[in-house]
Amino acid sequence: MKNIHIDIETFSDIDLNKCGVYRYAESSAFEILLFGYAVDSDPVTIIDLAQGEKIPEEILDALTDDSVTKWAFNANFERICLSRYLRDLGRSLDPFRDRHPLSTETAMFLNPAGWRCSMVWAATMGLPLSLKDVGNILKLEEQKMDEGKTLIKYFSVPCAPTKVNGGRTRNLPSDNIEKWKTFKAYNRRDVEVEMAIQEKLSGFPVPESVWDEYHIDQEINDRGVRVDMQLVDNAISMDSRSRKELTAAMRKITALDNPNSVHQMKQWLADNGLETDTLGKKAVAALLKDAPTELAEVLTLRQQLAKSSVKKYQAMENCVCADGRCHGMFQFYGANRTGRWAGRLIQLQNLPQNHLPDLTQARALVRSGDFDSIKLLYEDVPDTLSQLIRTAFIPKENHKFYVADFSAIEARVIAWYAGEKWRQEVFEKGGDIYCASASQMFHVPVEKHGVNGHLRQKGKIAELALGYGGSVGALKSMGALEMGLSEDELQPLVSAWRQTNPHIVKFWWDVDRAVTDAVNHKRISHSYGLTFFYKSGMLFITLPSGRNLVYVKPKIGTNRFGGQCITYEGVGATKKWERIDSYGPKFVENIVQATSRDILCSSMKTLRHCSIVMHIHDELVIEADSRVSLDVLCKQMSRTPDWTSGLNLRADGYICDFYKKS
Repeated sequence: MKNIHIDIETFSDIDLNKCGVYRYAESSAFEILLFGYAVDSDPVTIIDLAQGEKIPEEILDALTDDSVTKWAFNANFERICLSRYLRDLGRSLDPFRDRHPLSTETAMFLNPAGWRCSMVWAATMGLPLSLKDVGNILKLEEQKMDEGKTLIKYFSVPCAPTKVNGGRTRNLPSDNIEKWKTFKAYNRRDVEVEMAIQEKLSGFPVPESVWDEYHIDQEINDRGVRVDMQLVDNAISMDSRSRKELTAAMRKITALDNPNSVHQMKQWLADNGLETDTLGKKAVAALLKDAPTELAEVLTLRQQLAKSSVKKYQAMENCVCADGRCHGMFQFYGANRTGRWAGRLIQLQNLPQNHLPDLTQARALVRSGDFDSIKLLYEDVPDTLSQLIRTAFIPKENHKFYVADFSAIEARVIAWYAGEKWRQEVFEKGGDIYCASASQMFHVPVEKHGVNGHLRQKGKIAELALGYGGSVGALKSMGALEMGLSEDELQPLVSAWRQTNPHIVKFWWDVDRAVTDAVNHKRISHSYGLTFFYKSGMLFITLPSGRNLVYVKPKIGTNRFGGQCITYEGVGATKKWERIDSYGPKFVENIVQATSRDILCSSMKTLRHCSIVMHIHDELVIEADSRVSLDVLCKQMSRTPDWTSGLNLRADGYICDFYKKS
């Protein structure tokens, strides 16, 4: 026995989508209904646990044997659910740890090292994170059964009691034996489809280094991060009270039935002489600049009510587990064009920033439930609660958070690839890239808070918006006009940045030519430490790390401006599988972000012995006691992988009692 291919069907009274599998599997109502499996290439076997069948002993033994590889599509679900199942049977999940004389705690989850995920394999090939969609795209002979959603709704979640169903709150196999037979067939088919996907992708194996990264990811999700539930509960309560007061204040001024209605509010503003097509955040901010006093008051109230960040507190409340920690917040290879992580449940990738000078005091007031003091001292209660979201994450007792992140990693990586020497020299000397960029663009010295300091902002927005082929539209999207730049300044800013960075501009179009040549003529080319080639209907770009970026069914097409471009199939802006336009600078963006991701993974491997609890973009958060040296940790994180010769990295960090932006 080398491999077991697994798919399970389960029941729980916890909402899986809202709460995640870790909380889902904790429910007292949780059970595994069906256990479908195939050993190596044997036919699929279905164990009907709901009707009293038992999983064979040799299969139970294999689940805790790391020499037997367990495969599943979205394997995290099967691994966590089976961990609960085995614990309920009284079986040890980690015999070595539990029998070791120095062991202090029992393993809660099966060792990720014994598991591999066919969803991750599909993602590395540029395919979607859905079993059904992958099967369709690969044109498998056997496809996932369409009845699945209906059957899961019938057997896997509670049902509403009615006269027709005799007032029951759950459907059992005996309630509809024909549906149950179909459910078993559905379970069998899922295992068959998963195995067929692996067979189809067998010519493109996932590198062992990527599987190692996946196992680290699973360890981090298993470890979770502690949440201050006293703060969370009081923040939710305060937000509810604040919303009632703000809505009442708006209703008093406007006399509207529902002042939160966009339609009613736009009509009220129009009736009072202020026309607007939208009440989006940027539009309201722009309207506030010239609005009369009464209208400005209403718009300000609307701004405060529009704060949606409190939803993250509710997400914490939903997914926190019995150990007081939130688990499962990171989706490995969630962004499959670069291999970066995607956020799940609480969505850590877009946390609001904190700028309160007295963050600790504000946090203490919310934690104690002192609404009146918060309102008196900070006025904008929703904004204050929003700024405190990060602080809800706390280390365990007698530990602190060590937060370390890479300084300007994408700017460093693109300069390294392109050989933009002046930028590399700035990084080697520890300079400020925004000041240096402004200095190069405007041919004058620029110092932060010093000589020509006002130009730094222009350097910053140019750096953020223009590195991947962006032009005037990109500057506007980055908020250039809101920052005080005029429309007339934008095109000269684009031109100045490109003239200052000729090697980066050349990098864009060299990559464009290499990609076009690979797709058009099926030729392999090597440049900038990258390899471009076409194989089996896919475009591959091999990064210096050895990892591939993969683009499905590429061809030469026409963009919306009538020019030639590369198109390929992928999950687009609509979140659907579609044909996507791309060109040199966009491929460069993928390459740079993917390389930055690989560097972060290298640091995670270096610091694997530390307790990494979170990672947000290019930042690691480690839970450790105060004996740990921050300087040593940052130096370890700054170690360059052996495939990045000549790249200058720097990691900066700080220590805190709750998570925050320093």
